[in-house]
Amino acid sequence: MNAHEKVEVVSDTKADTSSSSSQGQGTGDKFHAQHGNNLDQAYWYVQDSQNVVEATPRELRSLRRKIDFWIVPIMFCCYTMQFIDKVSLNYAAVMGLNKELKLKSNEFSNAATWFFIAFLIAEVPNAIILQRVPVAKWLGANVILWGIATACTAAAHNYASLLAARIFLGIFEAAIAPSLILISSQWYTKSEAAPRFSIWYAGLGLGQIIGGIVSYAFQQVKHPAFSGWKIMFVVLGLVTVIIGFVTFFFLPDTPMQARFLSEAEKVMLLKHVAVNQTGIRNKHYKWSQALEVLRDPQLWLMVLLTILISISSGVITTYSATLIRNFGYKPPTAALLNMPSGIVSIASTLIVGYGVRHTSNRWAWIAACCLPGILGGGLMSFAKGNKAAQLAGIYMVNVITATLIVIYQWTGANVAGQTKRVISVALVSGSFSVGNIIGPQTFQAKDAPDYIPAKITVLATQAAAAIISVVLFLYYVWANKRKAPVSVIRDNVDAGGRSEERLWEDQTDMQNRTFRYVY
Repeated sequence: MNAHEKVEVVSDTKADTSSSSSQGQGTGDKFHAQHGNNLDQAYWYVQDSQNVVEATPRELRSLRRKIDFWIVPIMFCCYTMQFIDKVSLNYAAVMGLNKELKLKSNEFSNAATWFFIAFLIAEVPNAIILQRVPVAKWLGANVILWGIATACTAAAHNYASLLAARIFLGIFEAAIAPSLILISSQWYTKSEAAPRFSIWYAGLGLGQIIGGIVSYAFQQVKHPAFSGWKIMFVVLGLVTVIIGFVTFFFLPDTPMQARFLSEAEKVMLLKHVAVNQTGIRNKHYKWSQALEVLRDPQLWLMVLLTILISISSGVITTYSATLIRNFGYKPPTAALLNMPSGIVSIASTLIVGYGVRHTSNRWAWIAACCLPGILGGGLMSFAKGNKAAQLAGIYMVNVITATLIVIYQWTGANVAGQTKRVISVALVSGSFSVGNIIGPQTFQAKDAPDYIPAKITVLATQAAAAIISVVLFLYYVWANKRKAPVSVIRDNVDAGGRSEERLWEDQTDMQNRTFRYVY
């Protein structure tokens, strides 16, 4: 936890104790009249509750465990299946899909790319819808729909039908990252959120492991009328639909609607996370906040960082099984050899998440993860003829998957104002698509079987990403110096009366002089 996060915790504690003695009198009534529509729904929930109880550290630990038990597993399952469904095309390629559908030249690359084009376009309506509708319900509905799209891929009989299935899959999967970022940020403080983000994001690594097992298993299925890759898509789709229904009915849209929490626990949680100053839910769409996105340097740096990271992740997730097969391994062996990539992803993601929780320094963790990516890209590019070195290079590049969850959590922590937050998480998620559009296109048929330009791209983008993370760190240090001094923040909190309202007011991070960026 950096110094600014500690200041916020102090401010939150003082805000809680002062507000109970001075709300509703004098300046407080005037503030309510002027800012009532500008206050988050969580603020009014706390005010209407009769359970104004200060949580002890022991109670907060117990509350976190209960939330972890109910919320994190569902998000983990959603992210696991979105990854498996997305990269199932990669496994189907080594199972004979290309040959059976008679794909030519770059048609496989194009099918992979169009998924992300659809994903990118769908982020535009997501940026509007997510502020207007219950987030968990929207997520659950999209999980169900992309499960159906995955199952329908089994019906593909040529390039056009495969393309249609992938486009629909991209449209529905576009909701996953923005929804999970918004949901996760509601339940935890900024430092607490980091390891929880990492846990559900570790579903990516589990997806790599399960994907390899699933691909190997269905390659053993020999049926003249219904190929193994078709059965794989149907099974994966059905599993995803089941998880979608669980999400729709059991994942709360906000802490205020959590059936597994008592009224007292809800209030304790809301007072605890108020320190984030990022709110829970506010349906009032503000064009001023939307326009602020365009002039916020942190978001454009975050977008650039996400694109650079995603170019490499796009290369690895889409083509890793193909690269391993081109080393001379048979398709079933290539699927199994791709599984250690998942172990690397899980380990790096959890280490980074818990590292951020206890040390902060998000920028340094991103830069550190880029180093194995640079080395791995070098081994893939220049260790020709050495299977072991090239395989090690593929595994090392998977360390960079941990950087994306840091970016997601960073965005959730450093962007305030409900309209701006929703647009920002959609923008960063869309940037992920841009990188994944560029990444597969570096694999051109003329470069087969070594694909040297694509491998060099991995090396170069990781080096650039490390530099951008340092630039972001320097920007946040500069931006915090321009904010109100710590002493002013404490004076405002000690004054009482309006401190709690200020924590829940729908202000952006740039408008709020007491907001502190974490880095």
